[in-house]
Amino acid sequence: MNKENERLLENATIETKWHKWGPYLSDRQWGTVREDYSEDGNAWDYFPHDHARSRVYRWGEDGIAGISDQHQELCFAFAFWNGKDPILKERYFGLTGHEGNHGEDVKELYYYLDNTPTHSYMKMLYKYCHQEYPYKELLEINKQRSTSEPEYELLDTGIFDEGNYWDLFIEYAKVDEEDILIRLKVCNRSKETTSISILPTLWFRNRWSFGLFDSPPSIHLNPQHANYGSVETEHVIMGAYTLYFDIPSKVLFTENETNEDRLFGITNKTDFVKDAFHRAVVENDPFLNDKTTGTKAAPLYNITVGPEGEVEIKLRLCKAKAGNEDPFENYVTLFDQRSREADEFYADIQRNIEDEEFKNIQRQALAGLLWSKQYYNLNIEDWLKGDKTMPTPPSSRLSGRNSNWKHLNNADIISMPDKWEYPWYASWDLAFHCVSMSLVDIDFAKNQMLLIMREWYMQPNGQIPAYEWSFDDVNPPVHAWAALKIYNIERKKNGKQDISFLKKVFSKLLLNFTWWVNRKDDKNNNIFEGGFLGLDNIGIFDRSNLPKGLLLEQADATSWMAMYASNMLEIALEISIHDSAFEDVCTKFYEHYVYIAEAYNRDDDEIMGLWNETDQFFYDTAILPNGERTQIRARTLVGLTCLFGVSIIRNEHLHSLKTFQLHLEWFRNYRADRGKFQEIENYDANKDVLLSVIPKERLIKILSVMLDESEFLSEYGIRSLSKYYEEHYYCLKIDGIEYGIDYEPGEASSKLFGGNSNWRGPIWTPVNYLILESLEKYYEYYGDELKVEFPTRSGVYLNLQQVVDALAKRIFNKYLPDENGNRPLHGKQALYAKDENFKKLLLYYEYFNGDTGKGCGASHQTGWTSLVAELIDRRGKA
Repeated sequence: MNKENERLLENATIETKWHKWGPYLSDRQWGTVREDYSEDGNAWDYFPHDHARSRVYRWGEDGIAGISDQHQELCFAFAFWNGKDPILKERYFGLTGHEGNHGEDVKELYYYLDNTPTHSYMKMLYKYCHQEYPYKELLEINKQRSTSEPEYELLDTGIFDEGNYWDLFIEYAKVDEEDILIRLKVCNRSKETTSISILPTLWFRNRWSFGLFDSPPSIHLNPQHANYGSVETEHVIMGAYTLYFDIPSKVLFTENETNEDRLFGITNKTDFVKDAFHRAVVENDPFLNDKTTGTKAAPLYNITVGPEGEVEIKLRLCKAKAGNEDPFENYVTLFDQRSREADEFYADIQRNIEDEEFKNIQRQALAGLLWSKQYYNLNIEDWLKGDKTMPTPPSSRLSGRNSNWKHLNNADIISMPDKWEYPWYASWDLAFHCVSMSLVDIDFAKNQMLLIMREWYMQPNGQIPAYEWSFDDVNPPVHAWAALKIYNIERKKNGKQDISFLKKVFSKLLLNFTWWVNRKDDKNNNIFEGGFLGLDNIGIFDRSNLPKGLLLEQADATSWMAMYASNMLEIALEISIHDSAFEDVCTKFYEHYVYIAEAYNRDDDEIMGLWNETDQFFYDTAILPNGERTQIRARTLVGLTCLFGVSIIRNEHLHSLKTFQLHLEWFRNYRADRGKFQEIENYDANKDVLLSVIPKERLIKILSVMLDESEFLSEYGIRSLSKYYEEHYYCLKIDGIEYGIDYEPGEASSKLFGGNSNWRGPIWTPVNYLILESLEKYYEYYGDELKVEFPTRSGVYLNLQQVVDALAKRIFNKYLPDENGNRPLHGKQALYAKDENFKKLLLYYEYFNGDTGKGCGASHQTGWTSLVAELIDRRGKA
């Protein structure tokens, strides 16, 4: 067992708490709903980037490459100044949803290079320009550009050309759970001597101003040693920590208090406010020279680096004092040891992967996933009412956003989709994160799954919170699927069958499944609704805000529910092998699945169903105010979700669970006598039972459309909208209003759903992953009996496992360099191919252009896009 696995085992047995400190700072706390106390709910405008350096946060903190304790009382991060910027670089800059021509977008260059699950070793890279950072240029040009034009990115400004930047490598290595070594390597990439100011900053989250602490904690300066400096903290709960550091130019202190004078024109009680370091460094004001205590402190380094030179800064944050010993005595040795242990940990994970590119893709994906943990704090009741020491929020808030989630009280470390663009959990994203997380930290993955269903998250009625912009929104119910994946990954990895975990998940998901059945089946006919369900812009209208009087029976909502029922059945069957009390509930989910599959395929003369025989595709059906039914005949991912509701009842399960087998056979015979829908394939008591939403002939027809390069099949995966609409505009008139759609492969010109819903037809990693999973299930049942053309009309027939392998290669294509070193995900940014210090760097975007493979949307979404790591785990030799 390698050292990192030993630490994980210690963590699981509570011998030590290796997770006590980690990369838990947000990359963006400003512009979030939890910091919004406005009347109109415009979070971006209420707390903009310009306020962030001067204004205290209520619910969390942010910073560059930051860490904190698990309750985010004490925080550490880096700040920089190139001598030219108008402000200190204390946090990442980006455009808000209103400022960008394709929604909000971070405009910085940073890369997660390495991380271990206990955070015993972490490494990331921030690229900082020598020239003045182009805040104004990025804002103005993107505002001027239309939605049909590409975003204006930081690299488009040219400020990183000719090596005019620093590579700032930030590393952490834990001595133990409360003793952390910190190293900053400053690399000047230009041929000119350059200077930079660096402020490694330690501060306390301000809870005292909101009446949550009787008195502030403090940080004070210790007497300087000949070889190092230090500051010490005092905190009523955490006790004392010491930050040691190389001898600086000076040590700065201030208070983490709002600069009310700058922001609101109110006289400050003290000059020592949150943005005092800006005044001291950028404005060269000596007013902090004599201050030696505060709630925010930073040693200041004014460093000159020669042409293509390097400089290192050493720090150490620890619970206990080092006494008279040199705190950096074994610094290099321990860093080397932790780095080597990280290599050993990943060598074990990647032992079956031969290709170095695949290893790099997987390791950076997993590093990003682990860096994207964040402390998330929000108590809705307190947020709605406001704090006793603060101005009372507008009364409209009490009936506004999230007002019916008063029970929600979150204060946990959670895996985030993207800590800048999505610095809040999203329930279906989290399920995908946990699948990837299972490769490196199975216990954290299981705990995250259980956390989102705890009583302080889930509504008493069974609804799972979606995300903070609207906890009421409905995300696809993928948690049963994810729980099964996690269970099976653990069983394959170490032979453990954690039935207790399945039971805990199952009991909570019973509530959620019932909520879906009671709330999202308006006609009580096993055809479901759900709103946008994560597919914001591929519909002809916003499915969460339908035209007046319209009811939409959704093909995808119904598919998700079929998938949900089959996953719940699989979980119940697995538990029943160990606990026969669950056999009856197996019958419940088997029967419910059959009812949904029957409704899904209904296409009789009485009721227009979801299947369209002419188009060979499934569509949403709109029920108009006059009762007329019409299909929304736009070929989108909505119709492909029919593939997800597939599973196999193992013959050995049937033989082991005689009561369930008897119930299954009785139910089939009862329905057969009445001419009702059965399983897709004939039942044979000596064979596995295939549960499929669609019969074999419809499966083949769907696949012929999906695998058509003029429709869904791209060189980089499966598109979310058919390329057919590139030349054929689709529209539908409802009450005289025309609703239409056309193909846009990446960033859309339509902001139909609002906010950051700036995509229309690109490739998503998570749904591509589910497509591959589903095809593997079909192959497991049909084997070589079922072959399809790949691509359609090519004359080449493959079995479904071969199709899966071919699709996986296309998904990997986005990340792999061509003969010129260009990786499709980087688009036309030449530096990634030409500059040696860019070549190995990867980003894991929210989605990808369906024609070019270029990354779009959130650039650090190593939440669900980290699923590429799990694909490589199974297909790394491909």
